[in-house]
Amino acid sequence: MGIGRKLGFVGAGNMGAALIKGLLRTGAAVAGDIVASARRPERMDELRAQFGIRTADNVTVAREADVIVLAVKPQAMDKVLREIAPVVDRTKLVLSVAAGVPVAAIERRLHPPARIVRAMPNTPALVRTGATAFVANEGASARDRALARTLFEGVGLAWEAPSEALLDAVTGLSGSGPAYVFVFLEALSDAGVRMGLPRDAASALAVQTVLGAAKLAQETGRHPAALKDQVTSPGGTTSAGLERLEAHGFRAAVHEAVAAATRRSRELGGG
Repeated sequence: MGIGRKLGFVGAGNMGAALIKGLLRTGAAVAGDIVASARRPERMDELRAQFGIRTADNVTVAREADVIVLAVKPQAMDKVLREIAPVVDRTKLVLSVAAGVPVAAIERRLHPPARIVRAMPNTPALVRTGATAFVANEGASARDRALARTLFEGVGLAWEAPSEALLDAVTGLSGSGPAYVFVFLEALSDAGVRMGLPRDAASALAVQTVLGAAKLAQETGRHPAALKDQVTSPGGTTSAGLERLEAHGFRAAVHEAVAAATRRSRELGGG
């Protein structure tokens, strides 16, 4: 069942394009329902060719859309909001995916009481396995929140946070998390090479191992500790490897990484 609204993407880089692709693939929207803007004319050409959607300038997109998706870089948000504010009224839902830009900052630039949903997606949305947390302001309705969920479920998992303050922790965990996993993948592959494996085999085995472990956790719903114990025999190879990870502070390093990214998100958002 489709959303049945005119969707306007103000900014359509990687994340905007991922959301458009998800909407079209799931049937939540059709190309004729979507209009998008982009900073570069050649990017507008790419969007039309790839998705069959219409493109226009920021103000036209905001004026025509029932749902305005703000997918611009955080540093460009204030300028864009000033630009589109004259055509945004209470009839429109504003959905922001700009990292670190709080709801209050968007509300200040638009006509109150604006209907706003702020979301924190992550880059695996590009391959429809994203993790997105979102929160709605007081002006947004239950229908607005349901629409946001539909949009983000088109590119993966969607979780409605009970408070905006939690989005900083989401940024530290799932927003920055793919980078932590990529570092682990690189290290796992390099370790395999060090132990004598060919580079291509080590890389393929590392990627498939991480993918398989995540899928096993997702599909079984079992606690990661239980799945870890299932692999770990007393005195065995896995036990030896885990002992070295703990000795070198692997778990503590992950905790510190999430905490540091969360603090930085708060700083960038002025919190």
